[in-house]
Amino acid sequence: MTDHFHVIIAGGKTGGHLFPGIAVAQALQRRHPGVRIRFVGTSALFETTTLNAYGFDHTPIFSRPLKGRSLFQKLKGLAAILVSLVQSLWIIRRFKPDFVLGVGGYASFAVVLAAWILRIPTAIQEQNAFPGMTNRMLARFSSVIFTAFEDTRGFDQNPKTRVTGNPVREQGPIVQTRASWISDIDSKDFVLLVTGGSQGAASINRAVMDMAPRMAGIKNFFMICQTGKGHEAEVLEKLQSAGIRARVQDFFSDLPSLLAQADLVLCRAGAGTLSELAVKGVPAILIPYPYAADDHQTHNARSMADHGAAIVMADRELSSDTLYQAVMDLKSDPNRLNRMANAMAQLAKPDAADQIAAHILQNKGVSPRVSD
Repeated sequence: MTDHFHVIIAGGKTGGHLFPGIAVAQALQRRHPGVRIRFVGTSALFETTTLNAYGFDHTPIFSRPLKGRSLFQKLKGLAAILVSLVQSLWIIRRFKPDFVLGVGGYASFAVVLAAWILRIPTAIQEQNAFPGMTNRMLARFSSVIFTAFEDTRGFDQNPKTRVTGNPVREQGPIVQTRASWISDIDSKDFVLLVTGGSQGAASINRAVMDMAPRMAGIKNFFMICQTGKGHEAEVLEKLQSAGIRARVQDFFSDLPSLLAQADLVLCRAGAGTLSELAVKGVPAILIPYPYAADDHQTHNARSMADHGAAIVMADRELSSDTLYQAVMDLKSDPNRLNRMANAMAQLAKPDAADQIAAHILQNKGVSPRVSD
């Protein structure tokens, strides 16, 4: 194989799309050190700073969601697609990729479509149990559909589908600072990790703050909270005033190392987070984001709960009372927590990124055909 093997990974904006792409990129680098990788996505600050931290080249394109009810919104969406398609064709002509992988998010649509037009091999990776609209549209233009769940709706009977699980990235690039505070966690501590995803979650933050006074006085208890930007000071103040030992930040770049410390996780049901939970075998209380596209987080959460790996609580049911009850029920029942942890570990597919990377490297020169 030539050392000049080029791959474009298209999509991103949120961690749910971006981190699986990073995981595949890392697997490609392990398998073929000469590979050149370029991410093409949005200009969102989270996306650009994360890719810079991991050392990957990144080109943003003009893109916007494809959904819209009014005629004006639909016309704007169509115009955005045309602009991003022209940009994508130009990027592909310059970078000359041997393969294009779409990881979801509306920015991936034009890039994968442009690659198909230019007869460059393509694939898409769907993280959720209910596929997003972009990937549903791109499925017919892709030679392979990589899915995380065996029962991914609409893709489970497609002959192009390969169930790999969700790619999980290696350790984050900024991990040297964690030791200074993780050493504060005692081996006897019950550690609750709270995260609303890469952008935080206001309802989860509120419930945690309201629950804090009820947790006062509980021995051997430690909380790790990812709050999202601008909320860390308020959450920390509430926890400290209740005497709860805690580490609170707007964002942690090294989620895998935090999961290694956690006994229980309270989180949204984004596919990337769930995959990392499975790899580490950590049970969870899942609060699906109620406004996720096509309610895909509820589908994800139910899939985990059906396997006994998590319990699901609707966002509208989240309160200090319901959260306190759920946490204390699990904390006081180590056997149940153990069963959930084992069930979660059974769902892990740690080689997902390597499977996808192997396909990309083995299929150079294969031109996909559009399918009905």
